[in-house]
Formats: sequence, structure tokens, C-alpha cells
Amino acid sequence: MKTYILWYRNDLRVHDHFVLSKAVKEADRFLPVYVFNPDNFRMLKHGFPKTGYFRLKFLLESLIDLKASLRKLGSDLHILTGKPSVVLSELAAHLNARAIYASKEHTFEELRDENELTDMLGETELRFFEDRTLMNPGGTPFSMEKIPEVFTIFRKASEKNLEHRIKLCLPDPAGLPPLPDGIEINDIPTMGDFPVETPDVNYFYPDRFLGGETNGLKRFDYYVWESKRVLEYKQTRNGLVGDDYSSKFSPWLSLGCISPRRIFFELKKFEMAEEGNASTYWLIFELLWRDYFRFVAIKHGKKIFYKGGLKNIKKSVMRDDRLFDNWKNGETGISFIDANMHELNATGYMSNRGRQVVANHFVHELQLDWRAGAAYFESQLIDYDVTSNWCNWMYVGGIGNDPIEDRRFDIEKQVEMYDPQGIYQMLWK
Repeated sequence: MKTYILWYRNDLRVHDHFVLSKAVKEADRFLPVYVFNPDNFRMLKHGFPKTGYFRLKFLLESLIDLKASLRKLGSDLHILTGKPSVVLSELAAHLNARAIYASKEHTFEELRDENELTDMLGETELRFFEDRTLMNPGGTPFSMEKIPEVFTIFRKASEKNLEHRIKLCLPDPAGLPPLPDGIEINDIPTMGDFPVETPDVNYFYPDRFLGGETNGLKRFDYYVWESKRVLEYKQTRNGLVGDDYSSKFSPWLSLGCISPRRIFFELKKFEMAEEGNASTYWLIFELLWRDYFRFVAIKHGKKIFYKGGLKNIKKSVMRDDRLFDNWKNGETGISFIDANMHELNATGYMSNRGRQVVANHFVHELQLDWRAGAAYFESQLIDYDVTSNWCNWMYVGGIGNDPIEDRRFDIEKQVEMYDPQGIYQMLWK
């Protein structure tokens, strides 16, 4: 009797899930597992938790939804708490598991978990599979060590025969093998089980921004097929107010609740059935950015967390807790900066334009250590993604993949372009 464990990480879905599909084909008994690593909820030296309230809330919602989906397929989701290498190796030994399968990650903490688990497993096989990107690393025009340092070069090469570089979506599973005998499924914890404070706010995004695969697919269907707002994406993507100025797919992409391949091929289907324009192209363009930063992280490893970034540029920075707290709390005295930080602190979300502006101000005007700003985004954002977050902060700071090292924003010009009537600033005053 072959028992397989699927270690869910940032791939919280059942549709188009390569690892799930492969394990199901090979297993007689099958156990999906998610591990809460206490290290991800520790307090950082900056005085806030590594995972904040809204990010945790979105994760728990996504796990609840995944559990419901797995149950419909005859399975369930088992929850473990502890160091992944310890709790997974103990579980594998208890079940006499043939293998643990999981999606591959490529950044420092995730690789450390993988290596430690490899060292602790006995007879159980451990296999990782690429399943987080639009193109698998092996499907790009470049080897990982030769990924270009400029996105445009990567994009232009990737767009040639792009559809042939992307694996077709897998069919949805009709059912899953039974659970192993004797396993008692642990419940998903609640918000109260974690050391995070509930923010003192009275604003929450509507139900369409709940976590989970079901809500992610609903959001996609609404934005593309129902409202067709995707046709305006290129014109509206720098908006600040409302639900539909951008796709808002990023929270579900960050936890793998929706497959990037699903988005790509559905967009291609939409272009054939309805219309293709610069906006539908631009959404795919953004998926390529997401891939690019992940591949940059594979190439450069821990450098994406270094003070000097990819370029090892030595810049003097201020160490001023007051400046940092003012920025973090939206108390800089600059209305546009403060409004964006108020929105982030009240919702766990901020527009792409807002992120660029507040990060640019943090790095170039306040001259603070960019890594502290990136860490705060990591704590707060419901769509936190390791490589997108840290590589974007490096880009803004001129120490990443932007060929221009000192790209400073003029705040007054940003307001004039994106909030000339002050509507956004009044909303988040």
C-alpha cells in the first residue's frame, strides 16, 4: 500500500496542480498537509510580526476553502504546526509514507526548509516539482544562470512562441485516493491562535477579496468574462480607488489559489471569443514580470535580501526609528504618502502605483534601509510574494534590475497625474 504526502506550500488549490495530479496517479493512500511554521509568525526586530493580521486572515480563508475542495474530492487537509523538517519527517515515519511531494521554492528560508527536511527523512522519498510560474525554469529561452539583468530582454525573447513555452493546464481531478488508515485530521487554527493584533480599523474589503481558490476563480471570471474590465486594464491599472481599476489577481496568485497558466490560457480563450487588445496583452506582460523576478531570485540567491542588492552598491542609509515609524503609520505629513500607508494598514492592500510611490519615498527621500520597508510590506500585504516584493523593492532602490540607479519620483507630479482632485487622499485621510 503506497502512501503519499502532499506538502502544500504556496500552491493552495486543486485545479491545474501538477504535484497533486502526479501524486494521485501514484498513491494508494494520500494525505494533503499544510504546515504552520512558527518562524513565519515571529516578531521582527522592527517591532512588527513577520506575518501580520490581514496576510494571516487571507491565508486562513484560503486553507478553509482548500479543505472544503479536498473534502468534495474524498480527501481532507491535515494541519501540522512546527518546524517543517521535524513535523513532516515524524508524520512520514508514522505513516510509513513512500514519498512526500511538494512544489519547489527558490528563496532562502524555503530552501532551508527543503534542505533540512531532506536531511531528516529516512526511507521516505522527497521530490519537488516546478509549479509556481507561467513558464517552468526549463522552458524559458535562457538557462537560469543566464537570465538577463534587464526585463525587456527577457520579455522579448520569452514572447517568441510563448504559448509553446507554457504547459497546458491539467484537467480538474474527479476524485482523490482515500486517506491513510488511522490518521486523525487536525483542524485549521483560528486568528486567535496566533500572536497577531487585530488592527483598530473599521474598513474591510468586500467578500470578493476573501482568500481561497473558489474566490480567486470567481474574481477572474468576473474581471474577464462577466464585466470585461480586462479590456480597460492598461488604461486603468494605475488607478487608486475602487475594486476594478486593476485585476486584483495578485492575492490569489501569491498563495497559488489560482494558476498563472489558467489565467494565461483563459485570456487567450477570451481574446479568441471576445476581443484581444493592448490590455489583455498587458495582463500577460505582468505575469511575465512575475516569472522574471522568480528567475532572478534563482540566479542570484540570497543577494535579493542583501543591503547592496544584486549590484552590491554601497549606499549610506539613515537609521532613524522615528522616520520609519512615521512612514509605516502614515504620519509623514505628505498627504499622498500617508493615504497609501493608511490604506495598507487598514486593508492589507495597496495599489501598484501606491507601492512604487511610497517605496521610492522611503528609499530616496527618507534614505532608510530598503530592507526594512520590504519587511513591512511582507508583514502587511495580503498578496505578499517573496520574489515580487523583494525584487521590486530592489528595483525601486536602484540596486536591482532597473538600469537607472537613481529613479526619483516627484510627489507633486505623481499626485497631479494620479490623484489630481484629491479623491484618494480624502478617502484615506
